[in-house]
Amino acid sequence: MIERNIVVQLAEEKLSSGDNYLVDVVIKPGNLIVVEIDNDEAVSIDDCVELSRYLEEHLDREAEDFELEVGSAGITFPFKVLRQYLKYVGKEVEILLKSGVKLTGILKSADENGLVVTVEKKVKPEGAKRKVTMEEDLSYTFDEIKYTKYLIRFK
Repeated sequence: MIERNIVVQLAEEKLSSGDNYLVDVVIKPGNLIVVEIDNDEAVSIDDCVELSRYLEEHLDREAEDFELEVGSAGITFPFKVLRQYLKYVGKEVEILLKSGVKLTGILKSADENGLVVTVEKKVKPEGAKRKVTMEEDLSYTFDEIKYTKYLIRFK
C-alpha cells in the first residue's frame, strides 16, 4: 500500500510554489489515492491536472499500482485546515459542536487555537414588550467542534 506521508510530501512540494494548498490526502482500499486541494480564490481544472500529472510522474506504478483522484475541496464540505477557515472570515458559516448544538453565524476570526463566530439571538430586555436581536461573539476551540462549513443561502 502506498504511504500517505509520501503522497502528502509530494503534493506539498508541488503546491508550495503556487496559490493552491493541500487540504487532505486519503488512501482508500485498493490504493485509491484521493487528493483534495484548495485556493483562496478558486481551484481550476488545470490546477488539478497539473498536480495529478506531477504525482503520477513521482509515484512508481511498477512497484505498486494505484488509482489517483485530484480535486478541489467542495464548497459544501467541512473545513479541514486553518487556511480554509481564514478564507471564510467575514462569511456565514454553520458549526456543529461535539455537544450536538448547531449554530450559524459570521466567522469573525480563526487561529491555530480555535475560532470566534458572531451569532444573532433574540433577547427580551427588562420592561420591553418585544424581543430584540442582539449579536454575541462566541469562541470555540477546534476540540469542541465536530465540523464547520460555509453556509450557502439563496435569497
